[in-house]
Amino acid sequence: MKTLFRLALWLVLAAFVLGSALVLHTVYGKPLQIGWFYERVFIEYAVDDPEMLSSLGIVPPWMDWFSDDLTDRSLARESRMQAKLRDDLATLQSYDRASLDDSAQLSYDVLEYFLDIQAQGERFSHHDYPLNQLFGIQNGFPTFLATQHPVRTSRDAENYISRLGKAPLMVDQVMEGLRARETAGIVPPTFVVEKVLAEMRAFTAAPARENILYTSLAEKIGKLPAGSLADGDRDSLLAQAEAAITGQVYPAYGKFIAYYDALLAKTTGNHGVWALPDGAAYYAWSARMHTSTDMTPQQIHQLGLDEVARIEAQMHDILVTQGLAEGSVGQRMQAIAQRPDQLYPDTDAGREAIIADFTRIIAEVDAGIGPYFNVRPRQGVKVERVPEFREKTAPGAYYNPPAMDGSRPGIFSINLRNTAEVARFGMRTLAIHEAIPGHHFQTTIQQELTGVPTFRKVLPFTAFSEGWALYSERLAWEIGLQQDPLDDLGRLQAEMFRAVRLVVDTGMHDQRWTREQAIDYMLDKTGMPQTDVVAEIERYLVMPGQALAYKVGMNKILTLREKAKSALGPKFSLRDFHDLVLTGGDLPLELLERRVDAWIGRQAATGLTNSDSEASATPMPVAASTSLG
Repeated sequence: MKTLFRLALWLVLAAFVLGSALVLHTVYGKPLQIGWFYERVFIEYAVDDPEMLSSLGIVPPWMDWFSDDLTDRSLARESRMQAKLRDDLATLQSYDRASLDDSAQLSYDVLEYFLDIQAQGERFSHHDYPLNQLFGIQNGFPTFLATQHPVRTSRDAENYISRLGKAPLMVDQVMEGLRARETAGIVPPTFVVEKVLAEMRAFTAAPARENILYTSLAEKIGKLPAGSLADGDRDSLLAQAEAAITGQVYPAYGKFIAYYDALLAKTTGNHGVWALPDGAAYYAWSARMHTSTDMTPQQIHQLGLDEVARIEAQMHDILVTQGLAEGSVGQRMQAIAQRPDQLYPDTDAGREAIIADFTRIIAEVDAGIGPYFNVRPRQGVKVERVPEFREKTAPGAYYNPPAMDGSRPGIFSINLRNTAEVARFGMRTLAIHEAIPGHHFQTTIQQELTGVPTFRKVLPFTAFSEGWALYSERLAWEIGLQQDPLDDLGRLQAEMFRAVRLVVDTGMHDQRWTREQAIDYMLDKTGMPQTDVVAEIERYLVMPGQALAYKVGMNKILTLREKAKSALGPKFSLRDFHDLVLTGGDLPLELLERRVDAWIGRQAATGLTNSDSEASATPMPVAASTSLG
């Protein structure tokens, strides 16, 4: 009996040692299976980024070790992350890709593309402006706490306050990077420094109890179920938050203000990145990274000019039917946008009506797209106002995905700084782009994928995501959800807006256009409100290349759709095509084309025709769209 017991004990110990060795090898060496490597890559990035973990909502509350901390923004961490990226790429490439099945090969290719393009851009890691008017750290920190940090218990509220208390460390880490950029000759355009200074001064001038960091916590605590807090805890928590804002956040922001105040005299105008050291190479990389193509800035510029001319002709035809035959397209669009029937009152009631109408539009579109999609997201989407403290410099609208744990829906944020910027004829298109079936479908379906590595659920590729959202605008028109001529004009204005981006982004960063030249061009071609145009042009100056992704991605999806229709004939199903595109998650355009080609081959080999299937909707012709070739 003792012999059997000793043998059993040895077996348990051996299993433990072997298991421990396997775990250690997976953590520190090359994992035996590539799937384990995929998860290790994601986990290592995630556990090093507590703010990302809070935003994603993938860790159950009982395992929460990170919600009292902020993400490290030091140069030392930046260096570690760059080394890790190179190591991960080398480890990935050490696996035998040919031995993997098709799904695993796609995951391999996605990760390799992402890591490789980031490695190519390592030399440009400081060619950015961490404090900027759009999505800078100075407004990202309060926005993150207000919109992403959950408060479900008193402990969550305490963690919120702990994060407030770490603002001085965060600021010191960011300052380290700002000084390194200045030493390297990376100084923001003048307007960036001016607008960020105004924003930060207004942010710190407000009494602590009126600051969004305080009011958002108070609102979250107020939504807790009765009995969640002991008597007096609410007042105590809010008092601690007020003290942290006054004693730690505001003084820390004072360092940002002092630095940018001194930096203002060192700025040299409102230039594109051509003026930065190695600026031409940086912009060429940015264009490749954001479009996931090898198109040069010059090729993209010409594509933009061609698309502007095509869309302008279509807009002109509708404008003539509205009795507007003279003047530039932009002038005539402004005339429509200023009509009383297109405007909301610039009041609280008007803003509430805008949110209500966007919500209604989303519900109508959601009900109308049933025949064109099999796969739909489980999570819903909500329309909210952009936080008032950042309205002046925020974009007109944007989307944030839901939390993976279901605790937060997708959020379509609309900027209501001036209701005159929200013309009724453009609302339908904007709701389709940001919500359904645009970003909300694309992002949420990606998050909800099963049977893929975790990184495939979160990794973004701008040309795919923005290309899909812009494609969705056109799809809605094709299937009859934009039948009103003014709604169609809004759709064309939105497409013109994205085509103009190709021209002005490359114009400012590659062809040395001035900020004012770009503003004039966009006003003339789109007819958008001047405040919107200025915000957009200034956005491109701080996010070079990102605005190129929309039209390039849309054109690629349309080209692939036409390719599939031509190859499959009656076997083509628009609904199945959409499911194919969305259920691969975000992909570089080259990999999307490879996925579509494989699908075409499988569909061609089957005997089923589109007439045999419920998914029989056929889009309007797209011959007028420019193919990337």
